[in-house]
Amino acid sequence: MSDSASSAPPPLPNPLRRNVIWRLGQLLMSNVFGLWLRMRTRGIEHLPKEGGALLLINHQSYLDPLLVGMPLQRPISYLARDSLFRVPVIGLVLKNTYVMPINRESASTASLREAIRRLQHGFYVGIFPEGTRTVDGTVGPFKPGFLALLRRADVPVIPVGVAGAYEAMPRGTPFLWPGKVRVVFGEALPREKLAAFPKSDEEGLLEYVRQHVIACQTDASEWRKDQA
Repeated sequence: MSDSASSAPPPLPNPLRRNVIWRLGQLLMSNVFGLWLRMRTRGIEHLPKEGGALLLINHQSYLDPLLVGMPLQRPISYLARDSLFRVPVIGLVLKNTYVMPINRESASTASLREAIRRLQHGFYVGIFPEGTRTVDGTVGPFKPGFLALLRRADVPVIPVGVAGAYEAMPRGTPFLWPGKVRVVFGEALPREKLAAFPKSDEEGLLEYVRQHVIACQTDASEWRKDQA
């Protein structure tokens, strides 16, 4: 076997079909989130039925990947700290739910290539541009590490807003408090608008994308207030 063949990445699974672990997790979480968090979602129609999409999500708690992925009939491939893959049980779950490892201490071209490969293969890829969970429930500044992926991946870019997860499981607590969670999927950002930002205007592009995520989070927050 040649070196190039041995170093080739493994084949990817069907991006339109959830595996058994994903489906079992959805079944369990739908009951927990539906009853305990009174979770509701809207805007799913903005996601493409086929082909890849990049989901940019505000980060309120450890629940966010589950909250965003649970109502979908297709799996989401998230980026997660590579150290989590070494944790017993958690690592096994991550490896079997389409999660990609990333080294947060250094920008990894391998992670970028893998994310692009999955998008081109037809996966939804979900990232949290804040880089860490919010400390007060608001959407924090975006880190620029995801911009290379945004510029190079010719797929729909979907802003996603989560509200209520911070109250249900804020930083520093291991408990899941009862509450009311809303998730809003926004319309795809216009590719021509994203492409109009020159590489020299990184801050402008970051803020443009961030404002769209904030709009979705605000929509989710207002929806959360409107319904008992």
